[in-house]
Amino acid sequence: MQTTNPYANLKKDLQVGGNTYQYFSLPDLNDQRLAKLPFSVRVLLESAIRNCGKNGVSQKDVETILDWENTYSKQSEVLFKPSRVILQDFTGVPAVVDLAAMRDTCKRLGGDPDKINPLVPVDLVIDHSVQVDEYGRNDALDKNLELEMQRNAERFTFLKWGANAFKGLTIVPPGAGIVHQVNLEYLGRCVFKDEAGVVYPDSVVGTDSHTPMINGLGVVGWGVGGIEAEGVMLDQPISMVLPEVIGYKLVGQFPSHATATDLVLAITKALRAKGVVEKFVEFFGPAVEQLSIADRATISNMSPEMGATICYFPVDNKTLDYLRLTGRSDEQIAYIEAYLKAQGLFRDYTNASQDPVFTDVLELDLSTIIPCLSGPKRPHDYVALSNMKTDFAACLTNPVGHKGFGLTAEQVSKKVSFEYEENGEKKQGTLTHGSVVIAAITSCTNTSNPSVMIAAGLVARNAVKKGLKVPSYIKTSLAPGSGVVTDTSLNPRPLRFAAAL
Repeated sequence: MQTTNPYANLKKDLQVGGNTYQYFSLPDLNDQRLAKLPFSVRVLLESAIRNCGKNGVSQKDVETILDWENTYSKQSEVLFKPSRVILQDFTGVPAVVDLAAMRDTCKRLGGDPDKINPLVPVDLVIDHSVQVDEYGRNDALDKNLELEMQRNAERFTFLKWGANAFKGLTIVPPGAGIVHQVNLEYLGRCVFKDEAGVVYPDSVVGTDSHTPMINGLGVVGWGVGGIEAEGVMLDQPISMVLPEVIGYKLVGQFPSHATATDLVLAITKALRAKGVVEKFVEFFGPAVEQLSIADRATISNMSPEMGATICYFPVDNKTLDYLRLTGRSDEQIAYIEAYLKAQGLFRDYTNASQDPVFTDVLELDLSTIIPCLSGPKRPHDYVALSNMKTDFAACLTNPVGHKGFGLTAEQVSKKVSFEYEENGEKKQGTLTHGSVVIAAITSCTNTSNPSVMIAAGLVARNAVKKGLKVPSYIKTSLAPGSGVVTDTSLNPRPLRFAAAL
C-alpha cells in the first residue's frame, strides 16, 4: 500500500542554468553522522529516503543506514532500490522471456498485456554471442558479425521484438561494444533525472559479475542473479545486509612505465589477502586524482576477482571531464555537478577533511607498482614481469595446486608435431609447454582503457621490429568494443546505437 513519504520535508528545489530540479536533501537531515558515512553508503541512504513508504522501504531502513557506523557489524538488513537494470544477452534473454510470458498470461486472463512493462529503465547489450571464426585478416570483424547474426537470428529477432514491445527496455545491437564499456561510456548517468524533474544518484544491478566496472564512474552497482534483476525490473527493492566498507587509500606517484593492469593486479592481491567478500571497497587518498576514469574502471571491473561487492570511486572533476569526453550534454553535466555538490556526494580526493569513516583501511603507494602478470591459475597470484620466465618454469614441475601442474621432467620436455595450412601450403608446426595458441585482447577490463590498448600496440610494433611474427596457426583477435577508445577525432561525439538488428 502506498503511503506518504515521511521525509517529504527534505524535498527541495535545485536551480541550475535556468532549470529547476527537485531532490531529497541529505544535508537537511541535520545529522552529524552523515559526514562520517562512506560515499557509497550515502547513495544507499538517499535511495532509502527517496523511496521511504513504498514497497516496504521504511524509516527503520533509513535510520539503520544513517547509523551505519554502529549497525554494519550487526548484520543489519536494509532494502535498497537501484535506479536501473543492465543485462547482457545470455543472461538477459530469460528476463525478457519472463516478461513475454507474463504478457501472455495477462492476455489469457482477459487483461491488457501492454500493461506488462519494466518499471525501471532496463538496458540489454548484445555482446556475448560473438565467436572468432575469422582472424588475421582485415575483414575479420565484418565476417564474424555476419556469422553472429546468422547463428543467433532467432534469439536476436525475439530481442528486437522485445525492444519494440516493452516500454523502458532498450536493446543495444550486436557490434556496438562490450556491455560494461557501453555502460561506462553511454548508459551510465551518474545522476538520474525522472519525468517529474527529480534528480537522484544513478545506481544499477546487472546480470553479469563485472557490472561493478561502472563504479569507476561513481555509480554504485553490482552483479546479481536473474531473479533479483527481474524483481528490480518490477520495481521491487533488494534486501541486503548493510556491508562493511573498506577504505583503500592511494598515495605516491604512479610510475610512467606501469599500466592500470599492473595496478589492478597489485590491488587484487592485497584485497584477496584482506578478505572483502560481501564488503564494499571505497577508494580515497590524494593519488586517486592521478587515475583516469579508464584506470578507475579497470580497477572496479576486477571486483569479482577481488571478492568485493563493489570497488567504488566517488565522482570528482575527472568524472565530469570524462562525461564531456563521451558526449554527455552540457545540461546533464551541469545538474550532475550541482546536485552531487549539494548532496555532499562530490569528492575532492586531495581534501583529507572529506575522508569518511571506514571499517578498516588499506594503503598503497603507487610508486611501488611494477610491470606484472598474474597466474597461472588465479588472478591474485601476482608475478613480477622480470620473474615471469622463472615462475612459469617452476609452475610446470611444482606439485599440483594453484601454482603448480605437477609435471615430470619427461612431460616438461614433451613436444607434439602438427600440420597446418598457410597460403595454401601445408606446413609442420610444433607445440610444447608454453606455446601460444591464442592471442586475444578482448576483456572489458583492458579494452576500455586507451593507455593499455596503446601499450599493447607499442609492444606489438617493437616485437615486429625485432623480427618476431605471429604464425598463422595462432588465432588472434582484437575486440576493443569501444566507440570511445577507438575514436580518433579531436571532438568525440556521443555514441549512437542507430543500427537495426
